[in-house]
Amino acid sequence: MPKTTNKPLRYRQIHLDFHTSEHIPGIGADFDPDAFVSTLKAAHVDSITIFAKCHHGWSYYPTKVGKPHPQLARPDLLGDMVKALSAADIESPIYISVQWDELTAREHPEWRAMSASNRYQHAIPADPSAGKQLSPAWHTLCLNHAGLRHYILEQAREVARSYPTQGLFFDIILTPDCVCPACIERMQCEGLDPENAADRLKNDEAVNEQFRRETSEALFAEFPSLRVFYNCGHIHKQGPERFSTYSHLELESLPTGGWGYDHFPSSARYAATLGMDFLAHTGKFHTSWGEFGGFKHPDALEYECAQMIALGSKCLVGDQLHPNGAINPDTYASIAPAYHRVEKLEPFLEGAKQISEIAILSAEHMNPKGARNHPSDDGAAQVLQELKRPFDVVDRSSRFEQYRLLILPDEIPVDAALAVRLKSYLAGGGKIIASWHSGLDENGQFAIDFGIERGPAPVAFKPSYVKAGKDLDPSMPETAFVFYDDAETVRSVGATVLAGIYPSYFNRSYKHFCSHQHAPDDPDADMLGAAVTEHKGAAYIAYPIFRLYRAMGQPLYKYLVRGLLDRLVPDPAMVTDLPSSGRATLTRQIEHDRHILHLLYGPPQIRGKDVRGDDGSTRVMEMIEDIPAIGPVNATVRLPAKPKRVFDAMTGEDLAWNAGDDGAINITVPRLRIHSAVVFEGA
Repeated sequence: MPKTTNKPLRYRQIHLDFHTSEHIPGIGADFDPDAFVSTLKAAHVDSITIFAKCHHGWSYYPTKVGKPHPQLARPDLLGDMVKALSAADIESPIYISVQWDELTAREHPEWRAMSASNRYQHAIPADPSAGKQLSPAWHTLCLNHAGLRHYILEQAREVARSYPTQGLFFDIILTPDCVCPACIERMQCEGLDPENAADRLKNDEAVNEQFRRETSEALFAEFPSLRVFYNCGHIHKQGPERFSTYSHLELESLPTGGWGYDHFPSSARYAATLGMDFLAHTGKFHTSWGEFGGFKHPDALEYECAQMIALGSKCLVGDQLHPNGAINPDTYASIAPAYHRVEKLEPFLEGAKQISEIAILSAEHMNPKGARNHPSDDGAAQVLQELKRPFDVVDRSSRFEQYRLLILPDEIPVDAALAVRLKSYLAGGGKIIASWHSGLDENGQFAIDFGIERGPAPVAFKPSYVKAGKDLDPSMPETAFVFYDDAETVRSVGATVLAGIYPSYFNRSYKHFCSHQHAPDDPDADMLGAAVTEHKGAAYIAYPIFRLYRAMGQPLYKYLVRGLLDRLVPDPAMVTDLPSSGRATLTRQIEHDRHILHLLYGPPQIRGKDVRGDDGSTRVMEMIEDIPAIGPVNATVRLPAKPKRVFDAMTGEDLAWNAGDDGAINITVPRLRIHSAVVFEGA
């Protein structure tokens, strides 16, 4: 496939949603090119994604491939935007909706996806008095139809030929669990079973890859400098080949829109390993896409964008243009502080790479299912973020030897080839932490030497209890503490046992129960097995501790992992006394011979307690408002050499520093509000 030669992404972008019904008059009537550009400029915006075709299926320019919006007041709204933006040196990538296209779904019902559960459309809550087909929702199209793929490609060509755009954003590339006649036939030809959910997912993925490959090959051949991205709401951890048809990555992750504040860091830590330019999506909305009249607090936007740049990402804020085409000044007033910060820091961001000592081998990668991050990945990332341990999220294609420690979170099966790599990694001085079912071969035995043996059955008590000594971590209690999940029964055959598993008196049932929840530990009982072990650099935790920490948030679970990290990876690259809700990253700009320490503090709080989701379920709303200043904040970093100068990137003011006896560099930030970037020059 021809490779693109596009320029790097810009740092301060907007995604301007414009899904407009044909039942609304005067589309774009109040669009003012001068007000549009001046508002963007005042907010420090340097790129904005604008619409060629929306989910309703209508186009916003004089298309000959699709159909112009019937209420379009400006015949070429798209062209008017491109012209104004180009004159102001604001980039204008262009949006094309793919599988949500209501006009095409009406005109070509034979192209509609047929879900295996008979659900045709995106599951937006329906009017209970109406059938699902009458829901106010998008009806998903199936890409296993050559006519649909041709239609999308021809419109993409038309747009790229007609307008000087930097790229195309193809939205809604889904895996709809499709069993339409075309997909049934394809699965049968490929030896896949339409009644098997895993086979249906394989078919969906193959259909999508065919669409991406056909489209990218055609577009890159004609427009070698064009950027192309295919959005499905998540960057799946499927290896670098999965993204060979992309020019860059865009990480859709609206914290208040259902993704939460822990989704983006895990995704960014993976994207950064792929060697591709990438940006992150947040939104100006209080909730998510499609919300008119909703505003996020400026502090939240400033924190979210600061976190993006700290993790090596470019920034994008989602907005939605009113059907009349008038840009909203209040939205851009709220975005301006965030993008002012980003603009000022850009010299310290270009080419900066994360310093990461730890890698999480992704459970999502090893267990490919689900729409977003695997809970074990998220739990491991949450632990490391709270402990301020710099890390990456990796797949099997990564070189493990560049990391001091590798985490196998909860569900990492180990085949013969991976076992060879892990043994070599350990022999070379690498360290491993594995938990629960990680590290097991196809026979259910440990594939590498943890110095333990697996028992014939899991621990029979749920919950069970753990006793750990202060030699594991100073925060371990003297008495047993409860673990609310399954556990493997293992015994040492050489490993050092750092914690043990103990039973309760009995499992709770109608036959016997005690108090409100579960029975207490039995102090006279023998240890059931080892809870935590370590052997020649390979540590094992018998519980699925990472998904459990994500679910329960018990600090003792985190401290247990901290004890292993301190034991296996002493003298980390970065230490700070930021609170656990703070975040820290260390980056390096090799070309400029400097390191940058990013310190962030903006803890989300739960404010909304009954936010309705697409499927009718409810969730809590994490949000950020009025972030307080904290300080002083102390930090220690280990660098290749002593710096020549240490200063605050935003103000340019020098910071006092000293080198410890071990060569570590100690600094103090007197006051931290939202974000501070400390530059170590000449190191």
